[in-house]
Amino acid sequence: MRILNFKNRKKIIAWSFYDFANQPFATIIITFLYSSFFVNVIAPDSSSGTLMWTNGIAITAIIVSVLSPLLGSLADNRGLQKLFFIFFSCICSLFCILLYFPVKGQYVLALYFFVIANIAFELAQIFYNSYLFSLSSNKNRGSISGFAWGLGFVGGLLALCFSFIFFDVSNEINIRKINILVGCWLLFFSLPAFFVLKNNKKKKSISIERKNIFKNVFLTFKDIYRYRLVFNFLLARLFFNDGLVTIFALGGIYAIGTLGFSFNEVLILGIVLNVCAAIGSFVFGYIEDNIGVHSVINISLITLIFATIIAFIAPETNISKELFWLSASLIGIMIGPNQSCSRSFMVKITPKDKLNEFFGFFALAGKATSFLGPLLFGFITIQYSQQMALLVVLFFFIVGMFLFNRINFNLLD
Repeated sequence: MRILNFKNRKKIIAWSFYDFANQPFATIIITFLYSSFFVNVIAPDSSSGTLMWTNGIAITAIIVSVLSPLLGSLADNRGLQKLFFIFFSCICSLFCILLYFPVKGQYVLALYFFVIANIAFELAQIFYNSYLFSLSSNKNRGSISGFAWGLGFVGGLLALCFSFIFFDVSNEINIRKINILVGCWLLFFSLPAFFVLKNNKKKKSISIERKNIFKNVFLTFKDIYRYRLVFNFLLARLFFNDGLVTIFALGGIYAIGTLGFSFNEVLILGIVLNVCAAIGSFVFGYIEDNIGVHSVINISLITLIFATIIAFIAPETNISKELFWLSASLIGIMIGPNQSCSRSFMVKITPKDKLNEFFGFFALAGKATSFLGPLLFGFITIQYSQQMALLVVLFFFIVGMFLFNRINFNLLD
């Protein structure tokens, strides 16, 4: 395997295992199993459950969008990258385990635990992603990032298979037990990264008092605006990532609520999607190093738009489930390359001494408006249907692709 030929392969593998550790949270809790369980079992009814779940996603997005630039700036200037990385990972693990306890009717408590776990999950990603710069070069960044994403989907796949084999998801208590599995999985497989990765060095020339943190974030925003390539990319990503966030949050809910999938079928769907995502991440990581990030992101967005259209028309056909399987497979293949390329491209265009700060804004661009997709999905579902609400995803992908192709990539030369 090419990844084993890299000089710092020990650190690369340890770093990549964090994707392996945290992907089951995104796959099982957010996308497929627990989201559907919350909407259809814990909540009073599926319509109000969908709205409450989308509100929970929206609250996460708002809080992360506020905290991420502040914590990124603080990490760069105080040398707190590793501390924040470990702290938020442990918080996510703990509150994921606590999701075992809420039962039918305790939707407020369940949503409370989920929102805290999800916020911690997103914040840990900031500091994890910023390590990519020191582990890679422009020649191999796509391969390394793609390897990590692919390994992450392998982790999600194995966790899903483990859940499917050892837990009967038609039994409510077993679905709750899977939350414990996901929390423990996250903590255990994060240990290589916790032990092997080193802390970043704080800036020697800058001393930031607490009262000046907001001022420093404002100056960082001005820096990003001066880096036009960074600014324009973050603006485009703000939209197409909103589409991905909405898919992650509501894919399982749509499958059950609109297409009549059972919990077992959703679990199998998640397994298939993770197989596709792992393959896509591994393959397109190497393709990116050969044809460039611009081409790969465009391929992913075109495919995601096509797949969303298939999912939209599926309920109107006699082969609705089969079409949705096709749609989910296409989405799975392209989710990894889209996110992996976004991460590696951001590292490529970010100043070395501002990695955590700029990745804080990378998280901000991923979350600043990401509450809109789930909120609009929930509102349109109440007023019309989940099928009509899917048009929100299509809108975000199309706008994001349009803005991405307005970027002047000659600035990379």
